[in-house]
Amino acid sequence: MAELQVLLLTFLKAIGKYRWYAVAISWVVAIVGWAVVYKLPDDYQASARVYVDTQSILKPLLSGMTSVPNVEQQVQFMRRTLISRPNVERVMRMVDLDIKTKSVQEHEKLVEDLTAAIKVSGTERDDIYTISYNNPNPKLGKEIVQSLLTIFVEGSFGGKKQESDKAVQFIEEQIKSYEEKLAAGENALKDFKIQNLGLLPRQGGDYSSTLAEMSEKLNAAKLDYTEAEHARNAIKRQIAGEEPAPPTAAAEPDVPGNPELESRIQALEKNLDQLRMQYTEEHPDIVSSKRLLAQLQARKKEEAKKRVRTGDPGINYSPMLQQMNVALSVEEARVASLKARVDEYSARLARLRGQSTAAPEVEAQLSQLNRDYQINKENYGKLVERREAARLSGDLTSATDMLSFRVIDPPTAPTTAIGPNRPRLMSVVFGAALLLGLGVALLLSQIRPTFVTQAALRNTTGFPILGTIAMNWTDEQKVKRRRRLYAFSAAVAVLFTAYGGVMAALLLRQS
Repeated sequence: MAELQVLLLTFLKAIGKYRWYAVAISWVVAIVGWAVVYKLPDDYQASARVYVDTQSILKPLLSGMTSVPNVEQQVQFMRRTLISRPNVERVMRMVDLDIKTKSVQEHEKLVEDLTAAIKVSGTERDDIYTISYNNPNPKLGKEIVQSLLTIFVEGSFGGKKQESDKAVQFIEEQIKSYEEKLAAGENALKDFKIQNLGLLPRQGGDYSSTLAEMSEKLNAAKLDYTEAEHARNAIKRQIAGEEPAPPTAAAEPDVPGNPELESRIQALEKNLDQLRMQYTEEHPDIVSSKRLLAQLQARKKEEAKKRVRTGDPGINYSPMLQQMNVALSVEEARVASLKARVDEYSARLARLRGQSTAAPEVEAQLSQLNRDYQINKENYGKLVERREAARLSGDLTSATDMLSFRVIDPPTAPTTAIGPNRPRLMSVVFGAALLLGLGVALLLSQIRPTFVTQAALRNTTGFPILGTIAMNWTDEQKVKRRRRLYAFSAAVAVLFTAYGGVMAALLLRQS
């Protein structure tokens, strides 16, 4: 402890030798520093607080119809990207700062300064965000904060809307592509059906089922035909058993014919004329009708011969025979009709069997065309639904009810500067001036050292000290020493007084 006191006393004595240097340097540093601090421009902070309401009743109502945008994520993304280079350059254009830059370097420096000075703070829990900016010009600060607030609001609304528009545009392009595919598929199906008109399967069945169905129809028609033949033959046998012996005299030429047979022949001829207007002579219905007409005409001739051969003019008027003849005519017509049906079904079955090689291939190609067309049709329907959902999502994103902004504190031009903190800076300058003065004095004492104690001289030289001679000051020297001491004290006191005056003036100015 004693050594430390001795060392401290030695430094104080060494500094005291160059005390005027210390006072002069402290004065110079203090005056220069205070002038610099005083000339520092005032720093005004313009800020705005905004509340973002992300709760909306539309979310639960439309959650099942379309994709509901995550408005919280939108706001957070916009907050993090608000101080990006594109946004900062947009702010510069909005407040006309870009026209003040004369070179690329100045433009880049202004962008960097704005990026560093803009602050965005807020909490996700409260959804309250603060945008602040410091600038010596309060009006410019207000304009910049207002521009940032506008970009913040528009960016939160417009980002997802642009994405939705791009999605709708992409889906519409795909829809047009699928419309072309559907049109091409429909044309291909039409051409294929025209080329393979006779080989196409019926609706609800394929070639094998059609072949089996036709075979069943043919068997059923043959069975009906056989039954009709048996019924007709039975009627013929009954008529033959009741007929008398062959007549000996010729019948009168004016014996009337069978009116029912005549009416059937007329109806069949009328029907045949109508069929000829619609179909060709090779059509199955025309062929069967012609065959039935020929049979009825042949039957008419046979009945006319029988009426001529009979010698009993009243035989044709027997009620039982007339009924049996009517029944025979019905069965004859039924047999002819069933015969035509059997022939037609046999021809169709033969054609189907002849198509046994080409029909399955046609069915496979038709199934492939229908499958491709159905897939394109389903994709087209899905794309149309997605397009409407994307449009609804875009409209929902831009709807003000989904995301509302409430400006709590609008940006205003501040009247009170928030900086710089001149009293603190003045104090820092004053303390630095005192430390610098003492440091220079100590440095000079080390550059030009002197021995102020016997121990220092003995330790440095290593020689014994035989004695010391005290300084004997004259009265004139004592007066000069006192004057120098008063002058030093006055210089130090005035320095402190100047510091006090500067602080009082700053505090008075701020109040």
